Amino acid sequence: MKKLYSALMTAFNEDGSVNEAGIREMVRYNIDVNKVDGLYVGGSTGENFNMSHDQKVQVFKTAIDEAGDAIDLIAQVGSLDLNESKELAKLVTDLGYPKISAVTPFYYNYTFEQIKNYYNEIVKDVDNKLVIYSIPVLTGVSLSIDQFAELFENPKIIGIKYTNADFFLLERVRNRFPDKLILSGFDEMLLPALALNVDGAIGSTYNLNAKRAKAEMVAFDEGDIDKARELQKVSNDAISALIANDIYPSLKLVFEEMGVHAGVTKAPMSKPTPEMIAGAKKIYNDYFKD
Repeated sequence: MKKLYSALMTAFNEDGSVNEAGIREMVRYNIDVNKVDGLYVGGSTGENFNMSHDQKVQVFKTAIDEAGDAIDLIAQVGSLDLNESKELAKLVTDLGYPKISAVTPFYYNYTFEQIKNYYNEIVKDVDNKLVIYSIPVLTGVSLSIDQFAELFENPKIIGIKYTNADFFLLERVRNRFPDKLILSGFDEMLLPALALNVDGAIGSTYNLNAKRAKAEMVAFDEGDIDKARELQKVSNDAISALIANDIYPSLKLVFEEMGVHAGVTKAPMSKPTPEMIAGAKKIYNDYFKD
């Protein structure tokens, strides 16, 4: 069975400080109710790039303290500051995270040799396994199949969080590297990713939508493509509604409707408006209410 990971959100207080109690609630809900296979901690959904170093450390410590070894944990340690990435890689390894991940370095149009050095440096001094976080739509960095091959020459680099709509490249990567871990990162494209034999998926909406996504995986494995297609349609309807309502704060607002105190997003992301709150209530009633 393919694995499903929720991309863990970070609960913030109104003043922008980390709300540890909220993080613990979200971790517990994902373990006890969603029954996901793992959590991706410190990624885009976790608002990692809006956080200070100390806040990142706080989130990593809180998440694993609550989760323990109940599920798989992947810590996203990528940063434009390579020294910070290396420091976080050591920290999370010492905390017990069994895998780390790192976004491709962005903004400065790095050469591939610089990107390769970044990944090799992150894993050089830690006894851990790294999953490349490839998300070209946000980083502007697209890696080719041959560049992935060069990165995979390092035995500590074990796979890809593939958040990319290029399904031709995904098919090529899957077939060239059958033993590498490939996890789909676009929730709205889960079904075509399953068709290309990914090992699982990581996504933000799985915090709310894990049961439907897991049912889709089961339907696909059982050959019931019509059912899988219908489940993907409903998921995509929900995703469209979340995007229209401002997805990051809306994920947290819907979580609140589900009884999970997810806090607020951190500025410069939006704070909830009355219209946004009303929209989130409708999304909850339309797609997630039992």
